[in-house]
Amino acid sequence: MREKMPPQNEIKEVIEWCEKRKLETKRIVLIEKNIFREKFGWAFRFPFIEIDRPLEVASKFNLVYDSTTKTLWHFLNGSWRKIEPDFEIKKG
Repeated sequence: MREKMPPQNEIKEVIEWCEKRKLETKRIVLIEKNIFREKFGWAFRFPFIEIDRPLEVASKFNLVYDSTTKTLWHFLNGSWRKIEPDFEIKKG
């Protein structure tokens, strides 16, 4: 069974929070405690969110936000993968 990807609205909420924290702190790179662990099931396994930290040095256990592309990344099966919204294919 494949891992279920999160819905678009949850991804958007995490991205908006990352953007807000970046503006508030005025820092180029920051690592924040993952406040979404209890809120979203898919986010539970990531203890921290690394904002604008290069994937080459980011922890494979954390969620990484890239503000230049406004995308979230996670490490899975040996490589970094973009977190994209879940979708269903319906037979018509």
